[in-house]
Amino acid sequence: MTLHTAGHRRGVVCAPHAAALEDGRAILAEGGNAIEAMIAMAASIAVVYPHMNHLGGDGFWLIHEPHGRIRALMAAGRAGSRATIAFYREAGCDEIPARGPLAALTVPAAAAGWLLAQEAARSWGGRLPLDVLLGAAIRRAHNGYGVTRSQARLTAEKLPELKDLPGFAATFLADGKPPQQGARLRQSAFAATLEQLSHAGLADFYRGDVGREIAADLDRIGSPITRADLESCRAELADPLSMTIEAGTLCNTPPPTQGLASLIILGLFERLRVAQAESFAHVHGLVEAAKRAFRVRDTVVTDPDRMTRDPARYLLPDFLDDEARTIDRRRAARWPMPPRQGDTVWMGAADASGLVVSYIQSLYWEFGSGCVLPTTGILMQNRGASFSLDTTALNALAPGRRPFHTLNPALARLRDRRVFAYGCMGGDGQPQTQAAVFTRHVLFRQPLEQALDAPRWLLGRTWGSPHTRLQLESRFDEKLVDALLSAGHDVAVLEEAYSDTMGHAGAVVLHADGTLEGAHDPRADGGAAGV
Repeated sequence: MTLHTAGHRRGVVCAPHAAALEDGRAILAEGGNAIEAMIAMAASIAVVYPHMNHLGGDGFWLIHEPHGRIRALMAAGRAGSRATIAFYREAGCDEIPARGPLAALTVPAAAAGWLLAQEAARSWGGRLPLDVLLGAAIRRAHNGYGVTRSQARLTAEKLPELKDLPGFAATFLADGKPPQQGARLRQSAFAATLEQLSHAGLADFYRGDVGREIAADLDRIGSPITRADLESCRAELADPLSMTIEAGTLCNTPPPTQGLASLIILGLFERLRVAQAESFAHVHGLVEAAKRAFRVRDTVVTDPDRMTRDPARYLLPDFLDDEARTIDRRRAARWPMPPRQGDTVWMGAADASGLVVSYIQSLYWEFGSGCVLPTTGILMQNRGASFSLDTTALNALAPGRRPFHTLNPALARLRDRRVFAYGCMGGDGQPQTQAAVFTRHVLFRQPLEQALDAPRWLLGRTWGSPHTRLQLESRFDEKLVDALLSAGHDVAVLEEAYSDTMGHAGAVVLHADGTLEGAHDPRADGGAAGV
């Protein structure tokens, strides 16, 4: 059952893990604002959900400020200065490895995002020191945390490709074996790193003692990231991409994220004028909109320093009108596109002042590169594996370049004066699940917990399968499944009623009367809580 909370006046948080949820709520109860609560949750979730995220990854924030302005905080790490195509060719690579030291080729920027978020929190009255914001995460890393079902499952599934990577077995295995659900693991080195950051400040991650140790460990394992690369890392403020529909103004993060695709899906769907939730027209319409949005994404989105086209042009009414006219209301378009994998966490927070936060933090694949740096306990991402070694590719590898990101937190300012922050983990599934949750809750007025609980779909490839299929949870009505098959969709009905394949979604809402609401996915291990 979806974990839901409503009617709070001071603040609300939601997260995919109960421990992170507890730590965020505690910050609100102590007088912290929504941004400070999110920093605390971001630290805790890195400890207790390490298969989905860690401080060796990246993060993206959308923050709705009390006076209505929405800002994007972009913490996307750049490729190391030694990460050249020639470097990989000389190492005998035809493509960038998905695991190991050569996969750890981009600077982890999540901590730079925390630093920028901390500055934003202070500008809106936040006064809690870092030792308070990081304190719960430090204790959980030092004392140990309980392994979740999903961590146990993914450790066992991915063991052959992870067990021999630097630092992985010592950190995430129990006596050399995958831990069972409920087993307690400690991340002592990571606890010490967080302790150091709590006293020295978050910039120490890049330009202090922690940065020095990260650089030394990366050099020892053969990563192409240097100390200078770490020292130059900064998160950036940006204007979000936005689009206005009848329901309100929708915002998402700009390139290098796929926020553009998430907005295009909803812009196209509005033009289909679907009247009934859970109908063939609803599911078929969103799937067909996703196909067109992904085609745009895959030909346009890259490092913003190298963008040749303004992404906002694809959100203009004329473009969306033309694209919507290409959607056949009865038949599925062919879809041979390759998938984009990804495991991530999305979390939300809101407070009585009007601060609303939509945040996403990730390592890319589960456990990222699989490399744990021994001195600091940092688990490094493999986001750079999305680069191409083909010099003519849209996202060709080059030192200092930001990779394409599936991450994209969403936030909407609705015409009824609600502020709705929502998001999901799961690679290509993120835009699709965002669309499912938004249309169900906002357009079709389903209660928030129902919109998150309802059966979902994913247009994408199942692990180990060569087929890009439309996967459905088993709770869909058989008549709808038959209608999708008849329309030409390559449908696969999963055995699970609630499948992790569909990602973990959540949302928080600031209502016009000042009350706060939150809910999180029954497919995850968390929920929502408020004060």
